[in-house]
Amino acid sequence: MLDLNRLKALHAVHVYGSVGAAADALMVTPSAVSQQLAKLERETGATLLERNGRGVKLTDAAGLLAEHAEKILALVETAEADFEALRGAVVGRLNIGAFPTAARGLMPQALTLLQQRHPDLAVHLSEREPERQIREVARGELDLVVVQDWLNRPIAVPEGLSRATLLDDIADVALPATHALAERREVALAELSGDRWISSSPGTICHDWLVFTLRSAELEPEITCMADEYPTQLALVEAGLGCAIVPRLGRVHIPEGVRMVPIMPRQTRRIYALWRTDAARRPAIRAAVEALVAASRELETGWIS
Repeated sequence: MLDLNRLKALHAVHVYGSVGAAADALMVTPSAVSQQLAKLERETGATLLERNGRGVKLTDAAGLLAEHAEKILALVETAEADFEALRGAVVGRLNIGAFPTAARGLMPQALTLLQQRHPDLAVHLSEREPERQIREVARGELDLVVVQDWLNRPIAVPEGLSRATLLDDIADVALPATHALAERREVALAELSGDRWISSSPGTICHDWLVFTLRSAELEPEITCMADEYPTQLALVEAGLGCAIVPRLGRVHIPEGVRMVPIMPRQTRRIYALWRTDAARRPAIRAAVEALVAASRELETGWIS
């Protein structure tokens, strides 16, 4: 009898390409993954790993078994979803991912509400960048994710995933209080020609979006500071080191020396939940989406007021 945990470990190595990466995805140690694979080798009587330079790679036998493991794990998930749907109870374990700003600005409210409504549901939250989240929910490592993209530059969502829009997060430009445009009611991006910019790190969705958006406005961005946390960006703006475009969800506190000015045309990112369509029958998925929607509406009400 093949053990599901060992098949899961093999499948993770097959998907992620190494024991270390598989361990990160499964949130265990590399030693634990290696032990599972060693036991699986004894169970099957086949060699599953072979040396490849400093690392290892799967043998042909392991590749074949990993393909079957993917189908088996999918069937197990479907069976669990059907059983939970039959019971109608919001129970079990739910693995949720969220991008950093949502993990701080949205998830505490949503998870508190979910815990109050469904105390028998065990929820585990992981902070992830949107692209990684999408891969992991599609593969089944995460059950539900909260991701974001910008309306002028959407990201691709694979087939087999369902979504629910949570909120539209408007972004304004953060200017030093001494900036010539700081007291304007609104500003066009073209009016910021010649300004220096503060951005998140290259390769992140927000950095790539900023460069794309400024170039679309015929501005070549001069990025002088990079920081992934919006509070840090705002502190750098207050110091007069540049401008930053900051969504409302990213504003825990606006420093006294910063002015938030609406941008024309309006810059908006959409925040939404994603889950595997095959798992939609799980009451836990539906309950989590309902809690996220309720928390999002509360946030939007606070922004309006």
